[in-house]
Amino acid sequence: MKEVLLIKNGELALKGLNRRTFEDMLIKNMKWRLKSVGRFTFTPSQSTIVASPEDENADLGEAVEKIKKVFGIAAFSRAAAVEKDFQTVLRSAAEYLEDNLLSARTFKVEAKRSDKRFPLNSPEICRETGGYLLGKFPHLTVDVHNPDLTVNIEIRDTCAYIHGKQIKGAGGMPTGSSGKACLLISGGIDSPVAGYMMAKRGLELTAVHFASPPYTSERAEQKVHQLLEKVAVYSGRTGLWVVPFTDIQEKIKDECPEDIFTVIMRRMMMRVAQIIAVRENAGALITGESVGQVASQTMHAIACTDAVCGIPVFRPLIGMDKDEVIAVSRKIDTFDISILPYEDCCTVFTPRHPRTRPTLDYVLNAEKAFDWEPMVAAAAENARFVLIKSL
Repeated sequence: MKEVLLIKNGELALKGLNRRTFEDMLIKNMKWRLKSVGRFTFTPSQSTIVASPEDENADLGEAVEKIKKVFGIAAFSRAAAVEKDFQTVLRSAAEYLEDNLLSARTFKVEAKRSDKRFPLNSPEICRETGGYLLGKFPHLTVDVHNPDLTVNIEIRDTCAYIHGKQIKGAGGMPTGSSGKACLLISGGIDSPVAGYMMAKRGLELTAVHFASPPYTSERAEQKVHQLLEKVAVYSGRTGLWVVPFTDIQEKIKDECPEDIFTVIMRRMMMRVAQIIAVRENAGALITGESVGQVASQTMHAIACTDAVCGIPVFRPLIGMDKDEVIAVSRKIDTFDISILPYEDCCTVFTPRHPRTRPTLDYVLNAEKAFDWEPMVAAAAENARFVLIKSL
């Protein structure tokens, strides 16, 4: 009896003729994520991928914790792989799930027979297995509606698989299957959550952070490193571009109307980020904006910001309130880092009375006060690259 991971790939089953491409990408991501655990072989079969450890010392417990955070997986189970002989299946079910069966009071059996050559059909497998287990564990009773334990028997092409409850996966699409995007990350609560949510839809991330020394400290940048390490647990290795932004912010402060400082600053950020996106072969930008959360995130302000963008801007938090965002940040373990008291450049030179309904003409006239194009180009050129590895 060999123990394996039985992985259900969920949404990928809907991909038709392209499904194998998505499965290959998911397998590549799983191999990379499990390389510290041991060598595994991956065998796709009927909306399921079987991960078999090739190393005797492979830690399946650790593998489970890593697989939980791989996008593209709907659910998975630790399972016993046994010969497709029904008596072997019965004995293995009682042996493999013994601890679970002893601690349960009620159970039921569910069966799937993909191999139609197997002599028993699914209802017969359920009935015979249930009777056998009742004989072995007389304290049990059957409850088909709300059992303490569900015993799963899957008869597939090469062998039979026995497992208990399924573990919920991270869902979504395999990282990299939807392309690549630049995440504008500040160090607050919102942007790491936005990166996580777009990575879940299959985007590979590269991040852009704007640093404004001496107004922002090295600790503020280190905070961003820590946040991206948490996101990278799900998204995989992530590149970070640290952009020197002090000169641009000081110029905005000196030359532009105070009520639209933040809007013009965000327009400059978008321009710099697009240059880096082209460099990184990224097809979109990602921000953590939510409609109406602050003055620079009203519909009018967002329209002024988007006017400089030549590529899509994804805002996955756009309709979420703060409590919903915080709930996700706690789930991915970024919240406690995000609230550390190190200021980022978004809080530098915050206007006392920001304009909530700026017009594009007003913003364009304000930008004419200084020659921003060479400053944007210089900021992108002088950006410093850091590779963020997942924890």
